[in-house]
Amino acid sequence: MPAVLEQPTPILHKDSVDLAPWLLVLFGLAAMYGPSFYDLFRGIWSTDEQAHGPIVMGVSAWLIYRSRSELFGSSNAAPRPVIGWALLVFGCLLYAVGRSQGLLLLEVGSLIVNVVAIVLLLRGPQQLKTIYFALFFMLFMVPLPGTFVDAVTHPMKMAVSYVAEHILFAVGYPIARTGVILQIGPYQLLVADACAGLHTLFTLEALGLLYLNVVKHASLFRNVVLAVLIIPISFAANVIRVIVLTLVTYHFGDEAGQGFVHGFAGMVLFVAALLLIMGVDGLSRMTAALWNRKFGTNASLQS
Repeated sequence: MPAVLEQPTPILHKDSVDLAPWLLVLFGLAAMYGPSFYDLFRGIWSTDEQAHGPIVMGVSAWLIYRSRSELFGSSNAAPRPVIGWALLVFGCLLYAVGRSQGLLLLEVGSLIVNVVAIVLLLRGPQQLKTIYFALFFMLFMVPLPGTFVDAVTHPMKMAVSYVAEHILFAVGYPIARTGVILQIGPYQLLVADACAGLHTLFTLEALGLLYLNVVKHASLFRNVVLAVLIIPISFAANVIRVIVLTLVTYHFGDEAGQGFVHGFAGMVLFVAALLLIMGVDGLSRMTAALWNRKFGTNASLQS
């Protein structure tokens, strides 16, 4: 009589992770922060100053998704329930105070604290390290207090206005400046926060740091150079945007400068910043190569 072959019992891989708790967490976060993001999209994220918020949120989600294999597939998970629960309670308190009092800094910032707490509860510090940049990147979507922004923004707008005025005057344009108001021909232009403010600087800082994370240079020299030069690159891109808007207004009128071109100048800002970052990256690569050939330094400086 032929033997009956039994079907092998399926064995779960030791690295597999039960996704049920994570689905429950996603549902909880959606229920908790859904109203907050709805208000943000209809409110502050619809303004020029905070238009980068949804982009930062989307990129952060993509960065976490990109690290899913390290986050879910590692076998050396070591949850930290004590610190995890403590952080979760703290994050929920931040959310409650921020939501009830209209403090976006606490309401939105609490999301980062809660995500850290959840990862510590379900996986552990080793897995938390795999998404550290995504969590850090999320800081750029947290709205800052208006008083702080106003205090820091005014000197930046003055500096951008000063540089733009002198560049245009040097090439022959009839331009003058009073504070942050540029007078060119018959037109007056106010350099607003959206053109040269702290929010724009933060957005460009986020762009530069994302570039560093995506490119992942092995060279410490290039990473340090790019990280240090992101701030002057952001400033230069702001100057380019103000000059573009000033020239468009001067040659085509105020309606053109404040219409579609004003929004298009925002794209010019980011394109200019990205090109400057790539240009500095290429220059630093050539500098590192020349330094290595001349002085024979170790491979840590090589591109």
